[in-house]
Amino acid sequence: MIKQTIYLNALGMLNALGNHPDEIWAHCLRGENRLEPEARLCPSKAQLAGRVTAELPELPMALKRYAGRNNRMLLAALEHIQMPLDALRAKTDPERIGIVLGSSTGGIQESTDALACKMGGQKFPADFDLRQQELGSSASFVSALLGLKGPAYTISTACSSGSKAMLAARRLIQADHCDAAIVGACDSLCQITLQGFSSLEAISDGRTNPMSIHRDGINVGEGVALFLMSREPAEVALLGGGECSDAYHISSPQPEGLGAESAMRLALDDAGLQAQDIDYINLHGTGTPHNDRMESKAIARVFPNKPFCSSTKPMTGHTLGAAGAIEAGLCWLSLTTRKNGLADLPPHLWDGQADPECPNIALVEHGTSVAASPMRMLSNSFAFGGSNCAIILGGD
Repeated sequence: MIKQTIYLNALGMLNALGNHPDEIWAHCLRGENRLEPEARLCPSKAQLAGRVTAELPELPMALKRYAGRNNRMLLAALEHIQMPLDALRAKTDPERIGIVLGSSTGGIQESTDALACKMGGQKFPADFDLRQQELGSSASFVSALLGLKGPAYTISTACSSGSKAMLAARRLIQADHCDAAIVGACDSLCQITLQGFSSLEAISDGRTNPMSIHRDGINVGEGVALFLMSREPAEVALLGGGECSDAYHISSPQPEGLGAESAMRLALDDAGLQAQDIDYINLHGTGTPHNDRMESKAIARVFPNKPFCSSTKPMTGHTLGAAGAIEAGLCWLSLTTRKNGLADLPPHLWDGQADPECPNIALVEHGTSVAASPMRMLSNSFAFGGSNCAIILGGD
């Protein structure tokens, strides 16, 4: 495989912070927390969650078998990148455009609602199609919608799905299986997720509070981020990535962060960079006791130079399979909105009460900017089962 620089040419994104990348970035820099109680999907105990508020577009009639919230969010994100996508399709063989998406909840809520109807003595809804819940449904939908013929598949590795999808798409282009790819991730709120994390006692009683001594869990969110990826030079490049599976435990991370450390070191090696070359780290930063402790330990070992760090999950919620792509999207926005060489950084929202068991890392305060040329940003994603991924984005 020839190592080539691969670029991220355009971004479409929706999450609790907003319904367009520009809106999301403005609200992010203001440190807005738009999580709201989610009572419908968790009636026993209303949890704070990050919900997309956009009026989502309907799918074309010919593709109604793909109808569902995940695919409607994907369609909305595709509309954000319509012009560059049309330009790409006009000059590229449809067999040479790939689609790699990450997801973990696609279609599950539609199936849950349909089953509730059936168990209540009614028939399945007329518009219900079990294929909505297939993991490959989202990639198949985008392929059918755009008439593309290249590789199209979905990666589902829980909370590392979005980051791993980006690295998988990069490999397709570098191996010359594709000239370009639509890559990203999408996950929607569903009852199984909210109730499942609640049963694990991983849901915060209030707002998630990463790196605080008072942290007590996550807030779940939903969202989508889609990139156009190609060899065509752009402001932002996907410089490197590291993946590993430590298989420590089905739901708990390795306590010392050995898998997280390995992923970050592999990403640095893949990008040909040293620790001091990284200007900002988007933390996985879930706000659970185990995750934040191990992640801060790993970062302290790999980055003794203490680059700026923040978790953006207090603003978006933990978007699960979409988290890696959404957080890469926030890094992309930081890199593409630089002014006079300064990149604004997402603030770290917490109560300011540090946990003495977590090594001291440089958490971003409101209004922080960083100057560097070239500029390099790393984003962490760690998942159940010990699936660890770190990616590095850069801009000159």
